[in-house]
Amino acid sequence: LDHTADVQLHAWGDSLKEAFEQCGMAMFAYMTEMEYVQIREVHTIEANADDMMGLLYHFLDELLFLFSAEPFLICKKLVITEFNTEEFRIVCKCYGEEFKIGTHPQGTEVKAITYSAMQIIDEPKDHKFEVFVIIDI
Repeated sequence: LDHTADVQLHAWGDSLKEAFEQCGMAMFAYMTEMEYVQIREVHTIEANADDMMGLLYHFLDELLFLFSAEPFLICKKLVITEFNTEEFRIVCKCYGEEFKIGTHPQGTEVKAITYSAMQIIDEPKDHKFEVFVIIDI
């Protein structure tokens, strides 16, 4: 993006649920190189909102919190086990390990998720499921 402190994540999948999972993985891949991350732990996060954009925001924010506070989890795999688009609720299993300098190459720190230019494309008839999110770095 034109602003040096912003990065736009663009993710897609065979379903909107998969697009959300891939967006979370894109954020983690910005923080470190995924080939250095192993699956040693699993944590569960939950996100709730009043609408779909809020749900995407809160989902990514919960993932960022998981990385930013103990156990400082860097995820190699995300599996959304509950994706309720009527009640705007996500439950996700997060597989990874504690981030450690020296073991994991340090990428760019993600400071915040934003609503700026956020888009959710949910067009089942055209098989288009995409999300766009800008993060502050």
